[in-house]
Order: sequence, then structure tokens, then C-alpha cells
Amino acid sequence: MSWLQKHCFPILQKKRIDFASAAPAPSSIVQAEFRQCMNKALELFEASIFTYTDPQGLPSLRQELIKLFQKQQVFPSTQQVFIFSGAQQALHLLAGMPFPNGKPNILVEQPTYWGMLATLKTQNQTVIGIERTQDGIDWVTLERHFQSNMIKFFYTIPRFHNPLGTSYTAKDKQRLAELAKVYDVYIIEDDYLANLETNSKADPIHAYHGASHVIYLRSFSKVLLPGLRIAAAVVPDALIPLMQWHKHTADLSTSVLSQGLLEIFMKSGMYDHHAKQMKSLYHERIKHLKEVSQRLLPKECLYTTQSSGGLFAALRLSDSINSEDLVHRLENRGVDILTTDGQFLSSFQKHNLLRISIIRTDQNEIEEGIRIIAEELNDMRFSNKTHKPFFHL
Repeated sequence: MSWLQKHCFPILQKKRIDFASAAPAPSSIVQAEFRQCMNKALELFEASIFTYTDPQGLPSLRQELIKLFQKQQVFPSTQQVFIFSGAQQALHLLAGMPFPNGKPNILVEQPTYWGMLATLKTQNQTVIGIERTQDGIDWVTLERHFQSNMIKFFYTIPRFHNPLGTSYTAKDKQRLAELAKVYDVYIIEDDYLANLETNSKADPIHAYHGASHVIYLRSFSKVLLPGLRIAAAVVPDALIPLMQWHKHTADLSTSVLSQGLLEIFMKSGMYDHHAKQMKSLYHERIKHLKEVSQRLLPKECLYTTQSSGGLFAALRLSDSINSEDLVHRLENRGVDILTTDGQFLSSFQKHNLLRISIIRTDQNEIEEGIRIIAEELNDMRFSNKTHKPFFHL
């Protein structure tokens, strides 16, 4: 698509298929309900707006969050719950602060959430990568890192991984919790999509006797909206004094209005209702993506073949396909999608992956978008003189 077409004739353009966005569509939030909660928050928390509140978060909201955590088999005390100005702030503070184990190095899955990698790079941290595939991670390699490489913490997204879309099994999560204790390595469990879980028995790592070495992190950006800037974490007792100090020095306190709005939203029952709606909506979309992909794309090309929810899927291409060229070709045909290059450490061998997000699509767009991807891949395949297969796992 030319610049002239894109910017001067928007009315003539067909609606784009957005496989790139990771934020909810504005239409997914009932604006009137949010305005009511905001007005109520202004009324109830008026006095707090004119002062600095507890850096750890409003005690009343922390109590509501405990009820939410308990549904995931996480049972913290009020002192263990911290409220942050978004999950990114929590990750930034955790990456930079010392831990009780006195170890300096950080272990991350490859690929992983780009925001964590950006934080680690900004802080000039020593970071080690461990490969994560559709089948999980190599346990021998993980244990070797835990045992020999002075790992402060291991950052993991066990549920509906970004960008792979995969989840660890119950056995995997139990094993991680056990290894963390044995080798005195902390785990940051980024459970950002817990609300989208369709399996009632899928507990987090923290539930597997991991309370002493697991930091359990929850975000509200995907189920509600990123602009709320609220996240929460359950912190082991040994980390509480350190986290209290570092949170205080970071921002003095998290926005009272945002906290108050979330508290009212939760107490009214609107949060549970909205979360259930989003879970059903995204579940149907990811289910449709799986069905369409199995029908239109080569067999087993998606990492999410075993996933029952979440927002992301990863498409792995052969080395003969230039992913940037493919992204450009798809853009010209009205499909926006991202490579995962920014989700790998610069020192780690990158997989040739595209990330597919279903958060801003509907079923018709998913079908059309996958059909266009299949067509472009076929064109690229036949233009490749070597005629190598264009998918592999």
C-alpha cells in the first residue's frame, strides 16, 4: 500500500486485520460503567487525592485482590500484597533490587515478553536465556543454570505465554517450585492472563508450595485496559521490607483514583462479569484461530495447537523465509502482524517466528487473515529457488 493510499484515501481502504496489537479494543470496555466507577472513586477517595497514600497500595483494594488471588489457589497475607503502577513498574523494581539470596544473574525464557527484556537491557543486568518451545523447557539445562550460574530469579510466563501461546503443565509448575527451593532461586511468575484460563484445575506455580520463592504477578491491562496502570504482586515474606523501600522510592504511591476505580469495579461484581465475558470472547477467537490454521496452513505450524485460551499464537517459519519480507507483504495486503525478534536477547539465537494476536480481531478477520498468510507463504515458497519446506518445528 502506498503512502498516498494509506494517508489520503482512508475512506476507500478496507478495514485492516490487526494480528499485531496486544491491547484490548476500546469497544470491549463499557464506557458508561467505567465513568460511574470513576465518579464513585472521586467521591469515596476525595480526601486521599490530596495526600500521599500507602506505597504498598490501598488496604481495602489489597483485601479485594486477596479474594481474587484465592480463586487461583494463592493465599497471601495483606502484607504480602503490593499494588504497582502497571506490571512494567513491578518488573523494573524486581529486576533492579537485591534479593535475599545475594545472587546477581537473571534467567529468562527465550522468547519472552519484550518489556522485561527492555528493562533488563536498560539496567545493564547480566541476563541468561533458556529456550522455551512448544514442549516447554529443557529441565537438565534449567537445573544446571539454577545450580551453577548464581541466578537471582527466573522470569517465566507459565500460562498462555507471550509470544508462543503455550502453557506449562501442572507437573512442570510443581517441578519449578521445587527446584526454586532446592537451589534458592526466586521465580517471577507473570500470570498476566489468569482471568482467561478455561481449565479450573490449572493452578499457578505459587500454588505448588512455592510461597517462599515465588513472586506472583498479576496485570489488569488485558482484561480491562492498559490506561488503568494497575498491577499487583504477592511477595514472599523475605522480600517485603526490600520491596516496601523500593516501591516508596519509585513513585511514593500508586494512583489513588486508579486503585479506587478498580476496587469499586471489583466490589460491584462488574469485574467478575466483565472478565467472564472476555474469557468467553477470547476463548472462541483462539479456538477459531486453531481450527482455521489447521485447515488452511500446513499441519502443526502453530505453537498453540494444545492451547485452550489466551491471546497469542506463534507461527514458525523455515529459515528460507525472510520474516521481515513476509510482514511487509502482509502489510500491503491489509494484515498487520509482528515478528518476535524483539522478544529475544540479542545474544540468543532467534527463532524465525511471527506472533499472532487475536485481541482485536473477530472470527471473519481471523479466517481472512490466515488465508492471506497462507497465500503469501505459498508465493514466497515458489519464488524460492531451493523450494525448501517453509514450515518446521
